[in-house]
Amino acid sequence: MYALYTLVTAGLAILAAPFLLWKGRGTGKYVRTFRERMNGPGLSAEGGSIWVHAVSVGEVLAARPLIERLKERFPGLPLFVSTTTVTGNAVAQKAAARADGLFFAPFDWPRPVRRTLTRLKPRLLVLVETEIWPNLIHEARRRGIRVAVVNGRISPRSFRRYLWVRRLLTHVLHEVDLFLMQSDAHSDRVRRIGAPSDRVRTVGNLKYDALSRTGASDGLVRLVALDGAPLWVAGSTAEGEEPAILEAFRALRGRFPEIRLLIAPRHPERFETVFNLVSASGWRVERRSTLTAPWTGDVLVLDTLGELAPVYSLATLVFVGGSLVPLGGHNVLEAAVHGKAVIVGPHMENFQEIADLFTSERALVQVPSAAALPAAVLDLMTDEPRRRRIGDAARGLIDGHRGALDRTVEALSALVA
Repeated sequence: MYALYTLVTAGLAILAAPFLLWKGRGTGKYVRTFRERMNGPGLSAEGGSIWVHAVSVGEVLAARPLIERLKERFPGLPLFVSTTTVTGNAVAQKAAARADGLFFAPFDWPRPVRRTLTRLKPRLLVLVETEIWPNLIHEARRRGIRVAVVNGRISPRSFRRYLWVRRLLTHVLHEVDLFLMQSDAHSDRVRRIGAPSDRVRTVGNLKYDALSRTGASDGLVRLVALDGAPLWVAGSTAEGEEPAILEAFRALRGRFPEIRLLIAPRHPERFETVFNLVSASGWRVERRSTLTAPWTGDVLVLDTLGELAPVYSLATLVFVGGSLVPLGGHNVLEAAVHGKAVIVGPHMENFQEIADLFTSERALVQVPSAAALPAAVLDLMTDEPRRRRIGDAARGLIDGHRGALDRTVEALSALVA
């Protein structure tokens, strides 16, 4: 079974290689990481270690407080963090600064996985948010390494896909020692695709504990200083969303001539595209990366990493992207923790429980389509008391849902002991 999985994934990788090389032609990101992902990291731990794997930005930020607590609980064990994406790696350099090493995760084939396990000698492998890598899990199990999934979640869309390969997944999931899931719904789904019931626990969402109310740095505040003018932040935007955002901004400008717009594309490879799109729309646009004096234009493209969460603290109103197009949405909590009113589109499948909870408590505004966005942002901008009520309700929900970190650390400690 594992040999077949390896053969299929290797074949798919060969077929996808030309496309990936073309897609990364400007940044070279796939070429840069290839050698490490094939040969393993230049790290070692003779006396054992803890390995935390967090695929990209969201998982890294969720794992940040867990990494710090595990370092406190097990000071004698080196702790290593791996990511899959370049952006995740860049964020982890700051967010996981207490880790003893950072590297790109090996391709999920036997040889790269074995090389990495041989060098790190982990006593515990922690997979953040249900990263199911069959060869990694299997090889770890063969060596007696304990394996845990933390902050586990399975969206309804992923669940339907997983049901097609349930026979394979059952074997893999039986090699995991512990599943620490975000909610009862996620716990039920992981059991239904093959996880042993007695190894599944609902502990809550680490993202609530990972949130900080630390605002923007003094330097960032000086650059984005608006002298009291309102600021609309559109964060984690995806292809196809910016035209609707710019249309809504035009409607806002007709009512609030001083308002500014900050757009933060989700993926770095889109920074230039979005900048050109905004410029072609006739707005005075600037890049954050080249901003050396206070921003004076209409639109600012946030083309740096790690600044979106703190910049939310400066916002008057927030839109979180990946939700007007069918991508499943992005994390609204980073804005909500600052007491901001947040608007999202109809596609929040990857964060459905949070979206349902927040909308039920009137702590989030969800529009049914891109066409409804201009009216929604205009309505919130003209109704400050409502904006404030939504932001206060969101911040209260976050405070009431903290605690998953303590439960997760206790559960993992039992595996290391």
